[in-house]
Amino acid sequence: MSKGDIKKVVLAYSGGLDTSIILKWLQDTYNCEVVTFTADIGQGEELEPARAKAEMLGIKEIHIEDLREEFVRDFVFPMMRANALYEGVYLLGTSIARPLIGKRLIEIAQATGADAISHGATGKGNDQVRFELTAYALKPDIKVIAPWREWDLNSRTKLIDYAMKHQIPVPKDKHGDAPYSMDANLLHISYEGKALEDPWVQPDDDMFRLTVSPEKAPDTPEYIEIEFVGGDAVAVNGEKLSPAALLTRLNALGGKHGVGRLDLVENRFVGMKSRGVYETPGGTILHIAHRAMESITLDREEAHLKDGVMPKYAELIYNGFWYAPERLALQALIDQTQKNVTGVVRLKLYKGNASVVGRKSPVSLYRMDYVTFEEDTVYDQYDANGFIRLNALRLRLGKLARG
Repeated sequence: MSKGDIKKVVLAYSGGLDTSIILKWLQDTYNCEVVTFTADIGQGEELEPARAKAEMLGIKEIHIEDLREEFVRDFVFPMMRANALYEGVYLLGTSIARPLIGKRLIEIAQATGADAISHGATGKGNDQVRFELTAYALKPDIKVIAPWREWDLNSRTKLIDYAMKHQIPVPKDKHGDAPYSMDANLLHISYEGKALEDPWVQPDDDMFRLTVSPEKAPDTPEYIEIEFVGGDAVAVNGEKLSPAALLTRLNALGGKHGVGRLDLVENRFVGMKSRGVYETPGGTILHIAHRAMESITLDREEAHLKDGVMPKYAELIYNGFWYAPERLALQALIDQTQKNVTGVVRLKLYKGNASVVGRKSPVSLYRMDYVTFEEDTVYDQYDANGFIRLNALRLRLGKLARG
């Protein structure tokens, strides 16, 4: 794109070193007005310093928004209804935050008359794809500036030099290489890069921020109850909570007992493998509890159909297709199955584990009068003869025909 075409750009701005450098670089390279957008999605950091730094760099339009409730209600909870796990284990904590940030970037661009949006994702990772697929899905004619794909500031030394030249404050710990990069929100914290790049090397235990190590967790288990209505968690231990408050409560409970650590080598959308270490205490508890709630409220074929489409659904989120028609279609199917996922699940938290120890529902499909090993009057065991013979018919015919 011609640099003269850009008059105003909305930057996803954290206030950190990289996005502060991007802010100045946009001003210098595109000679444009920059609008900053900083989202509070539960990363646990004070955001007002981002405002102060943006003001110091001459920014007039500064947007700092608390999106925690929207994040959990409209993004995390729909994903949890699907029991989504990327490659069987990853709860998609980073992936699910990107469409929300991308959506707000577009909305602010439209509200402020901006020509373009910009982000700090590198050209090697998944986030560039997630931000930009979201942007193009919502506003097809939006322009996107991805500095990491344009500039020559391709080393930490060059970034520091640029910051010093332009009087951008550099935190002391940024003068040397950080041991890893970190991304945090209300669902999880991810750690990757640097010291974690060798998949054989165990991460240092002092890296973790949300969870104690299972070895240091309490020696006494803790029992909790989670109530679901229509597939979504609404209460913990009988206390009704908003979506964000509920996930915050489960994070504290899970973190206390060392629940939710994951060390994973995953397949990035761009083609390479990467090693990531994750903490998802509340999300892990919620995932386990939701599956337990479904176990007594979903019809067998309904549950198996859901399990069959889950890998595709999780892959769509991981790859950035939250606003694609196929994800929306799968969401409609998933949400249809959730109407009766209502009841209470009891779990035991102990030494890194969240174990289901009880579940009940006013619309449970589990019938003790049918499954009992004692004498009953509702099930005729003789009926199994015909059931088995009919299911065996094609097997018998195949054997007879082929020997």
